[in-house]
Amino acid sequence: MSALRGFLWLIGFLLAGEALVILTGLPVSAGVIGMLLLTAWLALHGGGFDDIAAAARPLIAALALLIMPGVVGIFFILDELAGQLTAILVALLLGTLLSVFTTLWLMRRLLADATTDSREASHE
Repeated sequence: MSALRGFLWLIGFLLAGEALVILTGLPVSAGVIGMLLLTAWLALHGGGFDDIAAAARPLIAALALLIMPGVVGIFFILDELAGQLTAILVALLLGTLLSVFTTLWLMRRLLADATTDSREASHE
């Protein structure tokens, strides 16, 4: 039941992202907006981690299958992308580095908070 609640949370934030994209006309994917909303909600409320984690585990296990159609589709439009190879490589490199550094920063911050909380709990 926990995974179902978590999946409903994920779908709810995806739909909220879709609504924001439609209402504002933002040129951003509804999934990206939904995940930003979910991140903000979790940062502010700090709850629901167990349900969302239970729903996310099977999705993460199938992540390669979810990405595969887009990667395979690139081979069919290589001719159209030939003039933009430099821009694509720069975007891939910067995007990868930014995501790695963001993940590292977030992990350090969350682990530091968890360590501080556990130390405070052990002293009480």
